[in-house]
Amino acid sequence: MTYLETTAQFYAEAAETPQVGLCCVSTPPPRLPGLKIPTIMQEMNYGCGSTVHPTELFGSPTVLYIGVGGGIEALQFAYFCRQPGGVIAVDPVPEMRQAATRNLQLATQDNDWFDPAFVKVLAGDAFALPVPDASVDVVAQNCLFNIFEPDDLKRALLEAYRVLKPGGRLIMSDPIATRPIPLHLQQDERLRALCLSGALTYDAYIQHLIEIGFGQIEIRARRPYRLLDAHSYNLDTPLLLESLDSVSFKTPIPEDGACIFTGKTAIYSGVEPQLDDRAGHLLQRGNPLAVCDKTAAKLALQFPQDVIVTDSTWHYNGGGCC
Repeated sequence: MTYLETTAQFYAEAAETPQVGLCCVSTPPPRLPGLKIPTIMQEMNYGCGSTVHPTELFGSPTVLYIGVGGGIEALQFAYFCRQPGGVIAVDPVPEMRQAATRNLQLATQDNDWFDPAFVKVLAGDAFALPVPDASVDVVAQNCLFNIFEPDDLKRALLEAYRVLKPGGRLIMSDPIATRPIPLHLQQDERLRALCLSGALTYDAYIQHLIEIGFGQIEIRARRPYRLLDAHSYNLDTPLLLESLDSVSFKTPIPEDGACIFTGKTAIYSGVEPQLDDRAGHLLQRGNPLAVCDKTAAKLALQFPQDVIVTDSTWHYNGGGCC
């Protein structure tokens, strides 16, 4: 079997026999007024983080969710997109689509606001999404794209870019590796399906998004995810995997490069009330201004005595400028 066939078989079994924490460290669902998550959905929460960020879901957007799993994030997205077909959930595994459909029907018992028609569950995969060009506001995936080998990852990202409207958002949560994963682990198909051996480093992950054409990338969270110990995985030293939540915007890449926000701020400490760098950034003395990594580097180089640049917090929810 190919690694994709191995993965499909793996998750077909997981759909029929749910296993808590099967491949990922289960993330507790966000607490939202009036939203009750069925227990079975929580047991089938196979993501490594969250793609449900309320700040990205204003205005009842149309959401395309790739890899429906047990339906937990499809239900969460429907909480914000309360309209028929507002959430399109795509999965190539029939057993997983059937499980998600059952779970979503079960969710109606404790959520009087929820109509199963809010979520359309469709057959399809990340390489051939069953929607037209520029037709959705949000594409989301949780702990799926890290499974793909590099050429397939490029295909999936291009397909997500195709279906997004201009200005649309690709919301992802994936494991990343703190150093390149050795080849013997990359070639282990079961470990790949378990989201343990396909992870890229942070720099490689971000570069893939830039090469596809996403002009702005924002890091929502970066946290420890799983440790591959030396004994169990035949490593010289343990290898830490992290969970990365990101939002990438389908906007043109500026001439000076993509804008990547990792939680840096710039703080002006000079004698004047404010600093104008003549490039669109006005810094009030003493007040931190959220800036992208590119702008942070330029300000530090241009005003080394008057501007303090803080480290990345790996958490950014908007504001500031690029």
